[in-house]
Parts: sequence; structure tokens; C-alpha cells
Amino acid sequence: MDENMKTVFVLDHTPYFGISGEDPFFLDLKGGKISLKKSLWTSSVESSIEYCRIIWDLFPTGKLIRFVISDKAAHIVNTWDIHTQNLNHILNAMAMVGAPRNSQQTSDYTVIHGLKTAIEALAEPADFQKEKREGGVSNRGRVICITSARDNPSMNSLEKIFRQVLIQQNSISGKNDDLLPIDFCHLVIINLYPSTMESLVTSRPPQDVSTNLRSEIHSNPSGKLPKVLMSLILEHYNLASTTVTGIPMKEEQNSSSSANYDVEIFHEAKSHSVFFGSEVVLPRSVKEGFEYETVTLKWCTPRAGAAEMQHCLAQNRITPVDVTSRPSSCLINFLLSGRSVLLEMPRKSGGKITSHLLSAHGGEIFIHSLNTSRSVLEDSPSISEGVGGKIVNYRIPDFVQTTLAQRLVPLKMKYPDENLGKVRAKIAKMTKYWPLTFNSTVVYSIRQYVEPLLVLTAKEDLTEEEILQCQQCIYQLVGIETRHELTLNSQRIKGKKDDQYRLMWNELEVIVGLNGKSAGHKAVLQCIRKVRTQAPDANEKEVDSALGGLRKMLDLGETSSVTSSSMLRSSTDSPMSPPAIERHKGLKHRATLTLFDIMIGKEQAIANKRIDFSGRLATPPGQVATLYPHLVAKETQSDIKT
Repeated sequence: MDENMKTVFVLDHTPYFGISGEDPFFLDLKGGKISLKKSLWTSSVESSIEYCRIIWDLFPTGKLIRFVISDKAAHIVNTWDIHTQNLNHILNAMAMVGAPRNSQQTSDYTVIHGLKTAIEALAEPADFQKEKREGGVSNRGRVICITSARDNPSMNSLEKIFRQVLIQQNSISGKNDDLLPIDFCHLVIINLYPSTMESLVTSRPPQDVSTNLRSEIHSNPSGKLPKVLMSLILEHYNLASTTVTGIPMKEEQNSSSSANYDVEIFHEAKSHSVFFGSEVVLPRSVKEGFEYETVTLKWCTPRAGAAEMQHCLAQNRITPVDVTSRPSSCLINFLLSGRSVLLEMPRKSGGKITSHLLSAHGGEIFIHSLNTSRSVLEDSPSISEGVGGKIVNYRIPDFVQTTLAQRLVPLKMKYPDENLGKVRAKIAKMTKYWPLTFNSTVVYSIRQYVEPLLVLTAKEDLTEEEILQCQQCIYQLVGIETRHELTLNSQRIKGKKDDQYRLMWNELEVIVGLNGKSAGHKAVLQCIRKVRTQAPDANEKEVDSALGGLRKMLDLGETSSVTSSSMLRSSTDSPMSPPAIERHKGLKHRATLTLFDIMIGKEQAIANKRIDFSGRLATPPGQVATLYPHLVAKETQSDIKT
């Protein structure tokens, strides 16, 4: 069980949330446009309700969400019972609660009441937990608190109180058979304030407060709250965004003319990740005004029976992001009428790939990921040439290195499955994008040029020096592309080199984006996106100046062995060469060292050690040691005697 199974929203209902968010919107009336402003309370309710709508559209069962209102006391809006898990129940309850009272803010009004009740709610077993309770069940959940704090110390105090209450509740649950201890809780605090004000609370990425508590802070004005929750919902439930572009639609005022519109939909990320490792690189871009990426797919004129003639790899429910817009409504009604829509990837080369299909089944709309590569009905691939196989250029050296990197040794542990779980997660991350053949990848076909980038971004986090090394590798690729020194031998796109370079940058962006979500990975990803937009117009002098600046920052005399060895390999290795292998000084490969080799190596190391010159050891620093001082002393004594 993950923390997505149980979520509790805690909404601040103190008098402060009755003030205006200072974010105006306009309504068209007969007399003209009028300007209105929502209160902080209205913004928090609307955004959290939209969060629930998206989740319950995509997951009709299994994802439970509760609401708690906090002012002078905590007010429970709904329970874990399935009959209260719907928008009508929550909207009716919110209408009964009403807006915050216009009274003086006192110490009795606090969001702490709601946080305590949220922890108690997580300790209550849901129906699916009651059924599995005899065999042991995990209890994990998430608390999303929308409130307002003065400064960072106030926010830290709120986290500290939440942690103490969590510890107390677990001790109570351990003694009560009707409650469940909370194994893990994810606390998300959103600090909300009017758009015309500045907050002293700073945002903070997720961090582990204890073994069973992780917290993060988002500080945003009221106008950005919907965007923040949209970004969080993709992260929390592993969702993805797809923008259907080029939808032909008749104008509302003039039915004789038509225009093209765009509609954004949310769905499970599996609809995109199923293509990782194939020759398809989906066109991704950061949505304007948001922090998440969206895949842009072009509307294709529907054909009769299109849904029955396609090989499907995965299917997932969809929901429109802007459910009240006219383009979204028209698209949904079109699909519910029994029609299907094919989606294709727009390509500059003129060709097209039909990658997805939108179709309705039983009153629900699904996005189908279509098979774009070889069919399972074709000849099975073979490692070596022979009868029954056509694919022979597998990435066997890379596969060997990937396998060797996951070796485990026997180890006695309290929880034997702990390391296995970590390795499974590591392998899952490494193989999200792993092309099987050299013909289906551009980046891994020119690995000698991008080795530092691939090695460093595979880490969980990047240091400042490693970020600079990755940026240097990126600018070197731009320089090579500008000078036309690189010959891409990939067969993914036959024709123009510009299309192959475009695929190379797309593939690099996918690899770095999947390797990690740390600040260092985001900086490298931002650098790739920046040079992609400037690469066609960049000249050699600009690239050389950028590389010169990076070299000064790196101080190339002390760069890491990863960079130096990769630069050496770039001039000697072929595209099929395996990754560089670290070797022992003067001995065999580390993986083949025997006990005899180790003992000989130690003896050689001891023999190579020499005692430093005694005169240098006895001479103070900065002075020159005198050779044979005893001879000078003897000559002086003999002169005195004579």
C-alpha cells in the first residue's frame, strides 16, 4: 500500500482566510465586464475540489480522500465510507460550513485542531484495510494542509507539533484494536497569501523528518494555488499530461467556419512510459505557466473501425484538465458518441507516427497506447544471425555492464527484503528507458561523446562540480554539432541530419529527466533545453566561449577521473566500445584479482616506499638543506688544531 490510498485535506477556516486573495477575474454580462476577487477560502476549496475530481475520474475506486475544516475546532466533512467519497457530498458539506466569519483572529483559531484530527483519521481503518487486517496490513497516507503562516519558524513549529501528535497517535493505536498505527505519512503544507503581499515563508522540497514522516512546504499566492495542486497531483499519483492539438471545431458565433483548438488531458503515466526503450521519443515540453511537462500529440482524422484495427500496449482512463471549457466539452461528447480519435506525433520530416488512440468504453473514455515498433507476430529477435531472427545489433556490452552493476553479496540483515527492494527500485529506474538495439538509439550509439553525462546523471544527487561537468559535455556536443564533426550512424530517422540531432537532444532530455528529480538534475535538464533552442543559431565562437568559461570554473587540472578518462576514450574508442573499466595500478583488472595478486601488490607498495632525505626532514621549512654538514665540521676542527 502507498500513501495515495488515503489522503486527508486540512483546510484553514480561520478569519484570515476570509480576506480577498487580490487575484481578480472577469465576468461578461450584458452591461459589460465586471471584476471579482475570490477570498483565500474560496480559492482553497475550489482547488482542493478540483484535485478530488481528477483523482476520482481516473481512479473510481481505491483512492480515498477526506476533508477536515479547522477554525476554533476541527470539523469532519466526510469519512472513509465509500458513500461519502463523492463531490456532491463534499460540496453540500462545504456549503453548510460557509465562508469564515468576519471576526477578530484570536489564538483559539488555529489549523492545529485540523492536523490532529487528520492524524486520527489516518489511524482509522478503511473498509479494504478491515478485510485484510487479520494477515497484517500497511497503513500509509498523505495530509495536505492549506494554511497561512507568518514566517519559517512558525512553519517549523507546525511541523514539530504534527510529528509529536503522530508519535502519540501511534502509541495509542498500538493499544487499541480498532485503530491502525501509521507506518508512514507524507505531509504537504501549502502556505497561501494574497497576491499583492510577500510572504516570509520559503518553499522547501520534500525531506524526511523521521523514519515515518516526510514533509514539504510550498509558499504561493492565492492565484497560483490551482497550478501548484495540478503539479502535485501528477507527482503524487504518477500521472502524465497529454495535449491534443489541432482539433477542428466549428466557431460558436459562426457555424459555417471552423478553427483548431487544443485540449489537455490527464491520465496515468503508463500511457507514455510504455514507449520507453522503443524507437519512439514523445515530443515533450514544459507547459507555459506550470512546472510539469506535457506531451503534444496531433489530432488525426478519425477512420471507421479504427479502434478494432490497432494493437494496444496499454489503456488508461483520461480526464480533461479544464472540464468546463467548450473545446473539452466538445471532445468528450464526440468520444462518448462512439467515435474514436487517433493521435499522431508531429514531425518536421513530414512523416507521422500514430502513437495513441482515444476511445470510449462503457461510458468511460480511455487513451490507448498503440504498438509503434515491431509486431509480436513477426519473427522473434535473435542474439546472433540465424534462422528466424532479423535483429542482430543488440547492445550486448551495455547489457553486461548493467547486469554487473546490480550484483549482490550475501548479508545478514534484520529485514532481508530491504536491499532487494532497493535494488528493484534502482533497476526499475535504470531500465525505464533502455533501447535494446543500437539502431533504436542515437545517444548510446555515440556514447564516447556523452559518457560523463550518462555516468554522472545516474547518481541520486549531483554536486556543483558534477553539474559543471555535465554542462561542459552538453556544450561540447553543441560545438561538435555546429562544426559538423559528428556522424550519426543511427537508423531511427533516414534522411536529414538535423532530424537525427533533434532526436539526440530529445533522447538526452528523456534520459536526464528519468535519472533523477534533484536540483542538480533539474539544472542539467534546463541546460539541455536551453541549448536545444539556441543550437541552430549558435556559432563556433559562442560555443567556444561557453566552453572556456566552464573550463575556468572546473579548473581542468583537477577534474575527476570520469571526465578525463571519457575525453581520452572519445578520441580512441568506437561507438560499440563498452564503458571504461577501472584498472589496478600495474596489475590485473579488479574483478579478476586473486589473494596472491593482492599480497604481491602490498609488498610492492612497501618496497616502493623510501625514507625521505634526513637533511630535508631536519631543516626548517623555507631553508635549503646542506649536504654533508659533518665534513664541513671536520675540516673546521682540523684547521683550528693546526
